[in-house]
Amino acid sequence: MGKRIAIVGTGALGGYVGGYLARAGLDVTFIDFWPENVEAMRSRGLELDGVTPDEQFTVRGLRALHVTDVQELTRGKPIDIAFVAVKSYDTEWATTLIRPHLAPDGYVVSLQNCLNEERIAGVVGWGRTVGMVASLISVDMYEAARIRRTVAKGGDRHTVFRVGEVHGRITRRVEELHEMVAAIDSAKTTTNLWGERWSKLCQNGMKNGVSAATGLTGTDCDRNDAIRRFSIKLGGEAVRVGQALGYQIEKIGKLDPERLARAAEGDAAALDEVEALLRPGSNTNPNPRADIQRPSMAQDILKGRRTEIEFMNGYIAERGAYIRVAAPTHTRLTEIVKKVERGEVKPAPALLGG
Repeated sequence: MGKRIAIVGTGALGGYVGGYLARAGLDVTFIDFWPENVEAMRSRGLELDGVTPDEQFTVRGLRALHVTDVQELTRGKPIDIAFVAVKSYDTEWATTLIRPHLAPDGYVVSLQNCLNEERIAGVVGWGRTVGMVASLISVDMYEAARIRRTVAKGGDRHTVFRVGEVHGRITRRVEELHEMVAAIDSAKTTTNLWGERWSKLCQNGMKNGVSAATGLTGTDCDRNDAIRRFSIKLGGEAVRVGQALGYQIEKIGKLDPERLARAAEGDAAALDEVEALLRPGSNTNPNPRADIQRPSMAQDILKGRRTEIEFMNGYIAERGAYIRVAAPTHTRLTEIVKKVERGEVKPAPALLGG
């Protein structure tokens, strides 16, 4: 009998990954706390879309559970692999929800932005915690049970999924996970989960809150000179904090971490190099839907939801303060996005000097 999988949080990323796994014939149970989403999956299936016709399909006959139905899991085989794909601020309760239903050797995978492995381990233990980074995937749940991917698949140009153990060794279970997600897009196992995580945090820290604060798409942020340079400051500060924490930071998209940090610190040659890579049209993964694509935090603002700003830019600033490496641009952006989130100001480029 195959592994039993649970997707805890069937939003854009969880739904996208879970939809592909279910389409491949794996035993997947979808759990979500948005009632309309669960009912839509039950009635018409989970609809996935992408930038090519082959990426457009519907998975029907799914097992989708409301949070209040999770006790039904006790009637069947325990969960072998639980993907936690909720917002960072929901990590602990979502992990607690699935913990009683894990098999004795079952484990939890953080399929999230930010560094949430410690939160998960606080509930199920480090031995039952695995990390999975999804890089430059750009998925959006625009309606209940309808998800679209707005960038091309990575293929041999960019590795999307990076799977790793918190202790850095390659184990059978990370190889198992790699095999699962490699059927969705390019994937690798990594011995440097924390470096991969910090690299993704740098990337998110440069994009998510900036789009949320300005109301612009990611491409329009990169097109605006002042906002692009604000993003570079964010990236450089994040690199310096990560380096001081001892992380071996991987490339941030096409950006070399050290060159990014130097660009933020006023190195003219490094700045020219980084800006050339950030300007629209030069990205690693061309975005044919750049006119509609917004990072997840900007989507949250549009939907009137709480953002993850404290777990992205706020976390970088907090870690920087802890080791006495200043990250003032992250502090400033966190304060601005919180004001936008509370409705005190409206998103606008002028908030970041653009």
